[in-house]
Amino acid sequence: MHQTINERYAHLLATYCLNLKPGDKVYVTSTILAEPLVKAFYKTALAMGAHVEYHLQFSESNKIFLETASEEQLDFVSPLSMEVMKTFDAYLVIRAPYNLKEDQNNPKAKNARRSEALRELNQIYFDRTGSKSMRRCLCQYPTPASAQEAGMSLSEYEHFVYNACKLFEDDPSTAWSELGKDQQRIVDYLNKSDLIQYKNQRSDIQFSVKGRTWINSDGKSNMPSGEVFSAPEEDSVNGFVYFDYPSIFWGQEVRGISLEVSQGEIVKWHAEQGQEILDQIIEIPGARYFGEVAIGTNYQIQQATKNILFDEKIGGSIHMAIGQTYYQAGGKNESSIHWDMIANMKDSGQIFADGTLIYENGIFLI
Repeated sequence: MHQTINERYAHLLATYCLNLKPGDKVYVTSTILAEPLVKAFYKTALAMGAHVEYHLQFSESNKIFLETASEEQLDFVSPLSMEVMKTFDAYLVIRAPYNLKEDQNNPKAKNARRSEALRELNQIYFDRTGSKSMRRCLCQYPTPASAQEAGMSLSEYEHFVYNACKLFEDDPSTAWSELGKDQQRIVDYLNKSDLIQYKNQRSDIQFSVKGRTWINSDGKSNMPSGEVFSAPEEDSVNGFVYFDYPSIFWGQEVRGISLEVSQGEIVKWHAEQGQEILDQIIEIPGARYFGEVAIGTNYQIQQATKNILFDEKIGGSIHMAIGQTYYQAGGKNESSIHWDMIANMKDSGQIFADGTLIYENGIFLI
């Protein structure tokens, strides 16, 4: 029988990405807009013997909460959410936004208080995904809001998303396995290295990854994926870096971010657009240090869409994240935020490992 695109997507998520087993408890979060994919996943996961729970948000639910909630409510952490983070085997997040700008004018003080209240919950999440005791996948369902943000029609955006996920391949799971094998070669090389340097026309930054682990992100935690990433030694980052791709945080766009770093700490920062947002985030505990360094390898993604799930995977780019680290990479930095910032490396970009040129103009040489 011919599968619909949502059935193919659901099968990839349930089998390749989350590797569901009979008896697994899996939690799905999304919005009502993603009902076709949620239903397809629900049916697939049930047929595999999993126990499925789900939560579908409505339009402006977070905005309503932040505008209306008392201090007590802001500090309240759902025991249901805590139970999921502590005990479930798998967690699927399907992004399907109504309006990507609906949170941009939320009260800043309430935003910060809520982030702090969720710190313990987020810490459990990072601990369990880091130890792989909970399998997680983050994916995208195409909606008009995301298409508009990407500068595409809905049909164009649907094709972009499905193509980036390799859903048009004869066997998407096999295609992702092949990408994983190719990335493993890169990871094996980087895991023998100490000092890494990212360099292009506006950046020259270096850091040590000695004792840290490079991770092969091959579609099991994010769909789509296509990156290799690690965590730098926290006090080893030095130099300056410019991120030319747009970054979105708290529903607001920040562009042209320049950071100057000394002994791991961001000592100067500037944004060509969104300076106020950058200033606020830098003041969050842990945000002046890096939690991730990475290289994008998905060459089916070649344009920025203002969606970090796709943009950080752009083949021929690097990204660095301030704030919370990934423990599976050996990182130690803790923060209530994790913000990825992306730079183009296709025009004169170079990466050196212990002084050896291993990457140039967006392509690995090893």
